[in-house]
Amino acid sequence: MVKIGLLGHGVVGTGVVEVLKNKAEQLVELTGEKLEVKSVLVRHDYDVDYKEKFVYDFDDILNDDEISIVVEAIGGTEPAYRYVKSALEKGKSVVTSNKELVAKHGYELMNIADEKNINFMFEAAVGGAIPVIHGVRNCLKANKVNSIAGILNGTTNYILTKMIDEKQSFDIALKAAQELGYAEADPSADVDGIDTCRKICILADIIYGNHILPENVHTEGIRNVRIEDVDILKLVGGAVKLLGVAKRTEDDKLFIMTAPHVVFNQGILYAANDVFNAAQLETDNAGLMSFYGRGAGSLPTASAVVNDIVECVCADGTIYPSWADENPQMVADYKTVPYQFYVNVAEDAEKVEEIFPTAEIIHVKGCTAFITEKISENELGEKLSDFTVNSVLRAL
Repeated sequence: MVKIGLLGHGVVGTGVVEVLKNKAEQLVELTGEKLEVKSVLVRHDYDVDYKEKFVYDFDDILNDDEISIVVEAIGGTEPAYRYVKSALEKGKSVVTSNKELVAKHGYELMNIADEKNINFMFEAAVGGAIPVIHGVRNCLKANKVNSIAGILNGTTNYILTKMIDEKQSFDIALKAAQELGYAEADPSADVDGIDTCRKICILADIIYGNHILPENVHTEGIRNVRIEDVDILKLVGGAVKLLGVAKRTEDDKLFIMTAPHVVFNQGILYAANDVFNAAQLETDNAGLMSFYGRGAGSLPTASAVVNDIVECVCADGTIYPSWADENPQMVADYKTVPYQFYVNVAEDAEKVEEIFPTAEIIHVKGCTAFITEKISENELGEKLSDFTVNSVLRAL
């Protein structure tokens, strides 16, 4: 029997208990072992039929030699970081869905796991139930991943879908998301791009092999996305999505950022709406690869956590070695990397065509919108110096 210590009893924690209970027979067939939650770390009591498993001191789990796997479902960095590090140092494998923890401390924690010949697993930290981390690690070994772009936050995707489909303003769509429980009372981590940034950093860590700290990544949110641009782009088959993007540059640096992007009506990034997540990878041999599914929720996230538990049980030592330590110099200056842009200006099309002769003009009343050829943000800023600019978005 494999005994598990669960830290936290919120949305993810309760989901893990439910999945382990409902899939008990299936999991025995997969692992040859019965998987049992022995202890659940809580701050207060809950009216559930397993409250005899509740403990109130982390040391009760840390010092229990019967517990070989710890599931961290607290969130945030403290006390989660302290608990996870202590559990790993004690020789217990750890499974988490905590993207903030992995993005900030993943390098250190994976190295501790490696030294102890155990595992630190975090599939659920990116994309909820979508096995994008597993896919990148295990299914593309004969490929070089040239780029990845992902819709990695369901809250912002829901808001943007409402803006596109129902012509709601950002504020009204955000309020609807909060009423449905998709957005927190303080939605900053979602709408300011922080959550997406953490997740694209984790994917870049795995794909490109260096620890990328979120504070070194340019991040924009969706607060300034205008309904006017959403409507214009819809007329020409475009949609605004908050994307995390990472790719190698020609000088072998890493371009990585989070920002609203225009995507056009082809591919999974355009089709993913509401709270769904999606990721698209460009590889040298396999071509385009796509992942799609529910990126959050109790059972979707718990299913990914339990999958990691199964991998830990079946593992013979450390499955995945750590990536290399942080190297800020490898991150490219995002303003120097060529990109296409959607631009909306007050001037007429004649002036746009004079300064941007290769631009694709979108003719609308009262303004001129256009898509540039690939150009750096620095160069774009110089060319727009004599324009009255209403908005600028990147275009994928």
